[in-house]
Amino acid sequence: MRDELTWQPLSDVLRRMGEAGRSVRLWLRDDDAVEPTPALERLLDLTHQASVPLSLAVIPAFTGAALADRLRMEPHAAVTVHGWSHENHAADHGKKRELGPDRPNAVVLGELRNGFDKLHALYPTRLDPVLVPPWNRINAALLTELAPLGFRAVSVYGAADPESPIKLINTHIDIMDWLGTRGGRPHADLVNLLVAELETRLVGSEEPIGLLTHHLVHDEVCWDFMAKLFAVTAESSAVRWHPLRDLLD
Repeated sequence: MRDELTWQPLSDVLRRMGEAGRSVRLWLRDDDAVEPTPALERLLDLTHQASVPLSLAVIPAFTGAALADRLRMEPHAAVTVHGWSHENHAADHGKKRELGPDRPNAVVLGELRNGFDKLHALYPTRLDPVLVPPWNRINAALLTELAPLGFRAVSVYGAADPESPIKLINTHIDIMDWLGTRGGRPHADLVNLLVAELETRLVGSEEPIGLLTHHLVHDEVCWDFMAKLFAVTAESSAVRWHPLRDLLD
């Protein structure tokens, strides 16, 4: 009963969206993929069973054929470019960032070009041309320089800036409690965050809602939340999970 009460607000807002003739696009981004692992197998199985398209942000510097071979068997999974090496270059005590202003732009862009080219070679038909900056931070001066490298969009965290010089396809709900347990956030908190995002779509916003996960560090709270969310949204005609590629146009 307690679990039902936790999830009832989500069911309620989806019902209201359906009654209002509104619909919302959801998408799933999972960060820090490098190689096949038991956690990745669980993520692939969960999303496959739920028919939820998966966008894996892959770290180019440390990945290779093993992951590409494994994902070849998973048509519901695509990849994006997760920086280059996910290395922090911020000054001491600063917020972590790989793509900040701490190094010459030419150096950063050179790494991003290498990352794009490497993943394109590994995934000639499965790479979505989207940059996912590590820690969701990027120097704004780089945004105008990404298109010549092959990127069509950037994905960070929070509401998308309509004035961005490159398309933003952002995530809005991070299921991890990074500042606390470093496990999954309480389901009630995540449901409330998702309901708040859906309420803005009820009154006019068309921005897709992105769910952000990190399979390598999930606990059972995380896995349980994802399974329940997929089940609840599957029951509603007002919501649909989209591949990231669909959101590029």
